[in-house]
Amino acid sequence: MKKSKSEELSEVVLESGIKVKPVFGPEDIKGLVYEKEIGQPGEYPFTRGIHPLMYRKRPWTMRQYSGFGTANETNQRFKWLLKQGQTALNVAFDLPTQLGLDSDDPFAEEEVGRVGMAIDTLKDLEEAFADISIDKISTSLTINPVASVMLAMYLVVAEKQAIPWDQIRGTTQNDILKEYIGRGTWIFPVEPSIRLIGDMVEFCSKNVPKFNPFSVCGYHIRESGATPVQEMAYAFEIAITYIQEVLNRGLNIDDFAGRIAFNFDIYGNLWEQVAKFRAGRKLWAKIIKERFGAKNPRSMILRMIAGGGGGGLTIQQPENNIVRGAYYALISALSGTQTMALCSYDEAYTIPSKKAALISLRTMQILADEMGLKDTVDPLGGSYYIEWLTDKMEEKIVECMKEVEEMGGMIKAVETGYIQKEVSRQAYMREIKIQSGEITKIGVNKYVMEEEKADIELHPFNPEVAEEQKKKLKEIKALRNNSDVKETLFGLKKAAQTNENVMPFVLNAVKSYATLGEITKVFKEVFGKFKEPVRL
Repeated sequence: MKKSKSEELSEVVLESGIKVKPVFGPEDIKGLVYEKEIGQPGEYPFTRGIHPLMYRKRPWTMRQYSGFGTANETNQRFKWLLKQGQTALNVAFDLPTQLGLDSDDPFAEEEVGRVGMAIDTLKDLEEAFADISIDKISTSLTINPVASVMLAMYLVVAEKQAIPWDQIRGTTQNDILKEYIGRGTWIFPVEPSIRLIGDMVEFCSKNVPKFNPFSVCGYHIRESGATPVQEMAYAFEIAITYIQEVLNRGLNIDDFAGRIAFNFDIYGNLWEQVAKFRAGRKLWAKIIKERFGAKNPRSMILRMIAGGGGGGLTIQQPENNIVRGAYYALISALSGTQTMALCSYDEAYTIPSKKAALISLRTMQILADEMGLKDTVDPLGGSYYIEWLTDKMEEKIVECMKEVEEMGGMIKAVETGYIQKEVSRQAYMREIKIQSGEITKIGVNKYVMEEEKADIELHPFNPEVAEEQKKKLKEIKALRNNSDVKETLFGLKKAAQTNENVMPFVLNAVKSYATLGEITKVFKEVFGKFKEPVRL
């Protein structure tokens, strides 16, 4: 019997394990009830977007990730980006800062200022935001185990600029569970780390109402190897864990759920990525309403930053990354993100150059101002394929979440190393498929060509930056009132040993110009350090 043309076609299976037919039609979405599963933009379940008019009324926030060297160097880059039309800031900290180490710590050797700016005391953050009115911008602080310290510093900077805390907008990334899964910049054990997140949420809900005290990062889980389904499922399970911690303190879900933010990744199949976010928005609304009993519709919206992921970029033929970045930005806009950030084309091998960062910013601006992405809300809504795929993605995400919950929840899954193993396995399988050509990567396993040696602008370690930072730290220690430092650190230790919220005590320590390392040392003495599980 002769095969039909459709039977001769190669099979298409998305990374999430969903098989795709050549053609979709009305019969594929006949079971979907528009009002229940799709609905109007700005209305439950928010599948089509969290605002009624979305970009027609206001375009997405453009927030490039930036920061390097000293606070002064970073300040100059911030001002340059804002001058070029960037509408918010996303702050990068160096690894010692992320790990709570001062620049003069032996473990910080050759890392000071290398992949972000070095912050040792309040003085550094004051310099980073010098002549930048932080009530006029939204700032994302990409920091995790020491997020409480960085938030405290930022709030004191606001005080010094005479800006009331209720006028401060921004986000601390502050997602420690994803650090155990992906990036690895953890310090303390799981339980006390989550306690610190709870302290920040509780404090912000009462004192800094416009600030997002944590942003759950499916982004880094995806970058570590997870599938799009795992990215969403694990992020939601992490968020549920944090929510439960805050509810256990007596807060109502509507007191804080509207300030929860998410950071998601974009690379891979365009349609799968768009459906991932539409499904995620719908599912999150159901979780907050049905599981946690939220009454306020604002509590149910999935507020997210989504942009191109570095995992999709290549060292080979790096200019292709400019094209990839443009498509990632397109996906982000079609997905209904609130904030967009793009990896720059040279991020496969270095910290973004000024030129590369500008290209990424201009890419987002071109989409907004030239390409019609602001014309209408959810332009792919109603597509037979997109609506079918959105439904299938939701099913897959729910299945993956169920696996975690049957294990006892995300804390148990992380402490035993289960999630880490799953993500590592996926990363290995993806690499095998790229090497075999099963997953196509242009310039890597298809259309490969001999390349001229590229003139690459690298960002090597600069010992002068480290010495400058150490010198400044030494001067601050000499000028500050060390008895005040000792007293505030003692108060912090006593609070950490009880169930008292530590944020007021962190603020006192920061104001005395206690160093990041000194404050972190107090937490280490009380909480101990995390030991990574070994799972075979």
